[in-house]
This record gives sequence, structure tokens and C-alpha cells, in this order.
Amino acid sequence: MPRSWQRALAVVAHPDDLEYGAAAAIAEWTAAGKEVRYLLVTRGEAGIDGIHPDECAPLREREQRASAAEVGVEQVEFLDHRDGVIEAGPALRRDLAGAIRRHRPELLITMNHREHFGDRSALNTPDHRVVGQAAIDAAGDAGNRWIFAEQLGEGGLEPWNGVRWVAVAASPEATHAQPVGEPAVRAAIGSLLEHRAYLEGLGAEPEQYARDLITGGATAAAESFGGRRCVTFELFPR
Repeated sequence: MPRSWQRALAVVAHPDDLEYGAAAAIAEWTAAGKEVRYLLVTRGEAGIDGIHPDECAPLREREQRASAAEVGVEQVEFLDHRDGVIEAGPALRRDLAGAIRRHRPELLITMNHREHFGDRSALNTPDHRVVGQAAIDAAGDAGNRWIFAEQLGEGGLEPWNGVRWVAVAASPEATHAQPVGEPAVRAAIGSLLEHRAYLEGLGAEPEQYARDLITGGATAAAESFGGRRCVTFELFPR
């Protein structure tokens, strides 16, 4: 993975998306002094079957903020697109381009935009696909002053063409990897554990589930990347 950057923005659909693996890489980066910020397109209100969305949204927002803090992330923003039915199109791209113009990252992180995960039987969800593709597109939109021009001038923003890479987590077509040491793995486990209500809603035993998922994922990725535990990304240079 590239190292010559200082600020990253992670754009995903739901609370917990980044905690399914990418958080260990983020822990490595923040420990090295890099700044990572989170943007969540929804509040995850449709994510727990047994909790009504009106109650679920603030709960999942609290869990996400606590989760981010575990890996050194201080700034967490939420948009208010509807969980489960995020719509592709200019409105979403406008919101993401505006966020990129505000935060001015060099590295843009997002979630798998492809139809499946590593196993073709593990189909991806519509929200992940829509947000991942929109983030890739918005990296270019943000640098073009004639796209979403209402955000400029009186809108208070300026074009930002400084995104040098888009890194897609959990992609079945990974090209790069960030090695992760034991402290980062422990931080990532703690980060996922902050989503306790969500994990319990899945019927999981949170501690065992988080340990197995994070350590298992990092260890499995090592087979393709030099034998070191790592988090993988599909990297698009710009």
C-alpha cells in the first residue's frame, strides 16, 4: 500500500462496514501518525431485526463512534440516506463529492463495489455496491469545478483533485495489502466489539466472533501477500 499520504477519508454505507477487516489497517495508519476520518452514508437503522429503526439509528451511531475511537479515528460523520435502499445517482455522488471537498483526503477508502466477495456464493449487498461505486466516481467529481458547482463559491467549498488513490476494502480482486501487527489486530477486534448490539442481533457470541473474524481474515490474506498477516485492498491510482 502507498505510504506517501497524510489524510484519508473512509466512505462506507453502514456502521460496522469498516470493522469487518479494514479497521486493522486503519489502526496501523493512525498509530503511524496518519489521519483517518469516517463518513457513513446511513445510520444503519435497518440492520438489527429486533430493534425498530427509530431506536436503532442512534444506537448504531453511538456504537460506530466508539468503534472508530478504538482505532484512533476522531472524526465520524453520518449522512441520512436510507439504510437498505441507498439510491445510486447524482444525489449520492453530490453528497460524497461534497465530503471529499470538505475533508480533502489523499487516500479515499471504500467498501467492495463488486457483485460478490471472495467466494462467488457470498453475494454483496446493494448498499455496498452502490456506495463503493459512487465513492470511486466522486473522487473525480470532487476535482471538477463544473460538477456540483453549487458547492463552490457561496457553498464554501473548493474543488479537490488531490485524491491520489482509491482503496477498496473486501474486494475479491485485491491488488495490494497493508501488513498488520498484533497491536493493530487487537485494536480491530476491540473496534468490532463496540458493535455489540449488532453482533448480538446476528446471534453471535461477540468476543469469539470478533476474534475469529479479524484474526482469521488477516491470516488468510497472508497466503497471497508474502506470508504476513494483512488487510487487502483493490487499489485504483488516480
